[in-house]
Amino acid sequence: MRLGKLSMASKTPLFSKPASAYFLILGAVSILSALGIVMVLSASSVKALNESGNSFAIVLRQAIFLVLSLLIAWLAMNLKESLWRPQARLALIFSAIFLALPQVPGLGKTVGGNTNWIEVGSFSIQPSEFAKFGLILWCAMRLKIHDQRMLERGTSNPLPLVAPGIGIVLALVMWGNDLGTAAVIAGIVGGMLFIAGMQARFFATLFALGVVALAGFVLTSPNRLSRFSAFWDPFSEENYKSAGWQQAHSIMGLASGGPLGTGLGSSKQKWGNLPEAHTDFIFAVIGEELGLLGTLTVLVLYAVLILGIFRVALRARNNFDRYVTAGIGCWIAVQVIMNIGTVISVMPVVGVTLPFISYGGSSLLATFVAIGFVLGVLRRDPEIAADLKARRVAKSARG
Repeated sequence: MRLGKLSMASKTPLFSKPASAYFLILGAVSILSALGIVMVLSASSVKALNESGNSFAIVLRQAIFLVLSLLIAWLAMNLKESLWRPQARLALIFSAIFLALPQVPGLGKTVGGNTNWIEVGSFSIQPSEFAKFGLILWCAMRLKIHDQRMLERGTSNPLPLVAPGIGIVLALVMWGNDLGTAAVIAGIVGGMLFIAGMQARFFATLFALGVVALAGFVLTSPNRLSRFSAFWDPFSEENYKSAGWQQAHSIMGLASGGPLGTGLGSSKQKWGNLPEAHTDFIFAVIGEELGLLGTLTVLVLYAVLILGIFRVALRARNNFDRYVTAGIGCWIAVQVIMNIGTVISVMPVVGVTLPFISYGGSSLLATFVAIGFVLGVLRRDPEIAADLKARRVAKSARG
């Protein structure tokens, strides 16, 4: 298992103490979430004022979701290890049911051509965000079987263990026409299979099949075809006022920010030029208002967070925790790459949020549950638990 083979001996000052990963993850998530509230307020104020007459309407909803997310993350962090495993066994079933609900007439809601939302009155939820975490839990349980077979037989292929479940989930996601989420799920599963030690020839085959499937989905959808053609040159005459509009104005916003930005709240692109400024394209507003310094700070925070999560996976005491934690790291990494890749126009528009920063209750709740699990793995580590206890005692003594 590749992750297990990585060296634990080399320690950098960043992770010099047992509890370093705990505080780095906690700190990175806290700063990203706080920045998210500030930037959602800035990016959504114009839209909120036009729609409701209250500039704070959207950010207040985000703040409520953040409070709920913190509560759920605390519960997930303190949930006993023995209670996670039964949930993991049923996670695929619940994920599949949840993903099918948007296709129920009168219940599903279509946004941007994707029928991947459930709407009941004024309440909306995106099931695919929670299905990502459910799928990670289920895959971790299945990959434990692979590890057991490796111990008993010396050989095993993890792909057949997860392929049927992954196929069901991807089929349900694509039933809702959500290619972006399907790509994120494929990235998560690919990362987990790599960590499980799947041979390179299988990845080559899967990659080829993925390219063929992607080409098929793009060529059979005029909307996707226009998006894929536009990202090569969003400023071209045929693309600028159609499929290339978002990415063109995203680039304009990033370019106008310069090294230090135009100032918090002073974005010009959010005044109707940049659709989804507070959701999928919030990174462009960060670049415009906070400049290159702001965007690089965000990237450093994500790097610390992802590195910390994989560090937790290396320390995990059992394979289930190791796979789940590594899957969460892959999830955040893939989604950050896809979101920022879209904003800077090196990828077509795929419609995924920027974790902890973009507006969206479903995304915020799901990612905080995942972070709660990671922190729970750390707190169950005897050495880290002792370190945290010693810090509390020392703090009490100083107080």
